[in-house]
Amino acid sequence: MSTHKATATRPETAVAKAPGDGRRAGRGGRAGKGFALHGRFRHAYVSPAVLFVAVLLYLPFLWTAYLSFTTYDGLASPEFTGLDNYKRLFEDDALVTSLRNTLLWVVGTVALPVGLGLLVAVLSYDLRGGGWFRLPFLLPYAMSGAGLGVIWGFILQPDGMANQILTLFGMPGGDTAFLQDGPRNTIAMIVVWTWQQLGVNMLLFVVGLQSIPKGPIEAARIDGASGWSMFRHVIWPLMRPITTVVFGLALVAGLKNFDIVWVMTQGGPGRSSETLAVTMYRDVFVANEYGYGSAVAVLLTTVTGLASYVYLRRQIGGENS
Repeated sequence: MSTHKATATRPETAVAKAPGDGRRAGRGGRAGKGFALHGRFRHAYVSPAVLFVAVLLYLPFLWTAYLSFTTYDGLASPEFTGLDNYKRLFEDDALVTSLRNTLLWVVGTVALPVGLGLLVAVLSYDLRGGGWFRLPFLLPYAMSGAGLGVIWGFILQPDGMANQILTLFGMPGGDTAFLQDGPRNTIAMIVVWTWQQLGVNMLLFVVGLQSIPKGPIEAARIDGASGWSMFRHVIWPLMRPITTVVFGLALVAGLKNFDIVWVMTQGGPGRSSETLAVTMYRDVFVANEYGYGSAVAVLLTTVTGLASYVYLRRQIGGENS
């Protein structure tokens, strides 16, 4: 019987005297209080960042949206006019040209810099000395858009370097008006933009290639995949995260492009090369029509936001499927 009692009470004694239980409970209690304290003040931690974003982004947009319903020259008080500015948008022929050119910019900046950047990245990835091969494509990105516009504006003038070279070698097109006729001037500026942006897109795709795990590629090689089939069925799907970023950046850049257009042509001649961003700038800061320019700004913001939303939703939907 004594043996039975000892056996029965031994587990209770072990549980009661387990070393460190009190200390662990104390630490756990203090940790729980700490988490509760952090959770109680979590809004205070993020409020400076939220306030910063609100002051720099949301408040200016709300003010711009308000001005879009007014007539305002920057001096007198804004006069509320309702939807008059938005009605004027649909009657403005220059805005139709701006929309057409903006669409050209979106297609061009997504197709040319991104497509050529991907091509150069893939071709030079396993190439010996590939870093030196990629270097010339990266150098133009160091230039500002304004500087790029000044240089290429001189090159593409009617008596500029491009026409002089064509004439010197007896090639056709020595008198081409690269920047004087639309939409040829927009296409010429998209080519210039491609020359600058190709390098950074190539670099992003190289980073994406370097992040691909070796296992799926080696397995595909064992199965006999190579060349185009390897890229299409193995490499391209694995690069989906970086391609989402690159295409998204190119889409937004095409919608809001301003500096190259303004420096090279100022939207001319005859507003034939204007984009929505240039139209907004001209109406606000040149014509002093702050109300109408604000309506153009709201339109540009809406188009950019909707295009980005649709693109990201399609990408997220494709990843989930």
